[in-house]
Amino acid sequence: MTVTFIQLMLWTIIARALMSFFPVDQGSTIYQVLHRLTEPLIDPVRRVMPSMGMIDISPLITILMLIILMQVVINLEAT
Repeated sequence: MTVTFIQLMLWTIIARALMSFFPVDQGSTIYQVLHRLTEPLIDPVRRVMPSMGMIDISPLITILMLIILMQVVINLEAT
């Protein structure tokens, strides 16, 4: 169950990141849902990361952290 939730959050962040490459209305329901689901995870990372100009790599760092967390949970469940 925990791994499934982590995977869901991972794909939600990927969807949000992909949407940033297209001209999407930020008032749309899909954008708002993705933003509300992922912002609590991405924002703390964004605050810690140094500014890289117009490039925001906080979603990538968050994805990597979720992958590591998922592996830890899988290893803990296996024992």
